[in-house]
Amino acid sequence: MPNMSLKRNEMPVQNPDVRNKNFEEVALGYTEEQAIDEAKRCLGCKNKPCTKGCPVQIDIPSFIQQVADGNCAEAYKIITESSSLPAVCGRVCPQETQCECKCVRGIKGEPVAIGRLERFVADWHNAQPETTVEKPVSNGHKVAVIGSGPSGLACAGDLAKKGYDVTVFEALHIAGGVLSYGIPEFRLPKTIVQKEIDGLKALGVKIETNTVVGKTVSIDELMKEEGFESVFIGSGAGLPRFMNIKGENLSGVYSANEFLTRINLMKAYKPDSSTPVQAGKKAVIVGGGNVAMDAARCAKRMGADVYIVYRRTENELPARAEEVEHAKEEGIIFKFLTNPVEIKSDENGWVKSIVCQQMELSEPDASGRAKPVPVPNAFFEIETDSVIMSIGTSPNPLIKSTTDGLDTQKWGGIIADENGLTSKEGVYAGGDAVTGAATVILAMGAGKTAAAAMDEYMQKK
Repeated sequence: MPNMSLKRNEMPVQNPDVRNKNFEEVALGYTEEQAIDEAKRCLGCKNKPCTKGCPVQIDIPSFIQQVADGNCAEAYKIITESSSLPAVCGRVCPQETQCECKCVRGIKGEPVAIGRLERFVADWHNAQPETTVEKPVSNGHKVAVIGSGPSGLACAGDLAKKGYDVTVFEALHIAGGVLSYGIPEFRLPKTIVQKEIDGLKALGVKIETNTVVGKTVSIDELMKEEGFESVFIGSGAGLPRFMNIKGENLSGVYSANEFLTRINLMKAYKPDSSTPVQAGKKAVIVGGGNVAMDAARCAKRMGADVYIVYRRTENELPARAEEVEHAKEEGIIFKFLTNPVEIKSDENGWVKSIVCQQMELSEPDASGRAKPVPVPNAFFEIETDSVIMSIGTSPNPLIKSTTDGLDTQKWGGIIADENGLTSKEGVYAGGDAVTGAATVILAMGAGKTAAAAMDEYMQKK
């Protein structure tokens, strides 16, 4: 019998006053009973509007019907026909602006909790005994993927399934890209990331870490000397931006990238860490995106009183509503219409305070959001021990500077067409390396699109 409740099943979570002191996962996941009950809210629409809203085109009504019938194995099979990282996507994708915002049940109530159901199915699968994965028959073609983040892994997975000999080159010592170094443990446990990567390795994907393409080896060398017929660039956008205000070079000022990398990869929050990072008693995070929320919530867990300063209002926050809600629940203080203008130091050269100017909103800017403008003579200081800048990132210029014939945008993004093809024959690109910082699922969609185009290109050779 269908479940016609207007409200979705709530996701069980850790108590805010408990979770803001640990790095364990906040959302605890549906029970089987909750998942089946939620799945029965799906109307099984024939035109599948939810699928149209999914960047990787998962057959959502079909997998949800299998959950409703208690057949998780078949549900997982349906999901993985389109997605290489279901346990990741079920946790970090902004479903509310993609598949779920297209859900018919959302017209008069809450949409079906598609992301929560995807997570349930993936977690169910990962809890089952290991099974042997049959490697696809080799087609004799060899391809390289630069970067083991979402776009690279999606591209590698799709090509491996078609029988390609795929090697992924990762600059860091651990695979996963932003999934490993950027997203905190309490949102995305690293065991989950490793499980997804192990699944790709079982298909035959090889991953070489500690390989900086552009320094260790170039794209031209990969193609001319090592026999790779085509290359996908999914190197992300890991170069942090700063405001260029006075005091940004003081001790205690971090980019969000550095702060999160040291916490996630180097476990700097642990007392015995060999590479500690200090949040201090008070921390100020500059920015309003998901990365800013991650940095703020990490600093809170390290014992700091945390402020997020953002130059627009709450209505313009680019972060997911769920992440903002969780941050508020955990005691993080938001200072809206606030823009830093200077960072001051103590006598030892360490951060002492951040000077901010009050802002007000004017006409929309090029992004369509209301433009913040300074309120004259409206300045105030916030005492702090650390400042974490989270105002965006851009692609690292290393690959461009070492690759002949690769065109890029003025801001550093690689120029690629709708299929991911760059200006260099046989070289494709996608994800943040092309668009600038975006979401995991959009990067995966770009990787899948490029994989299809690379397959077509190589089959014609």
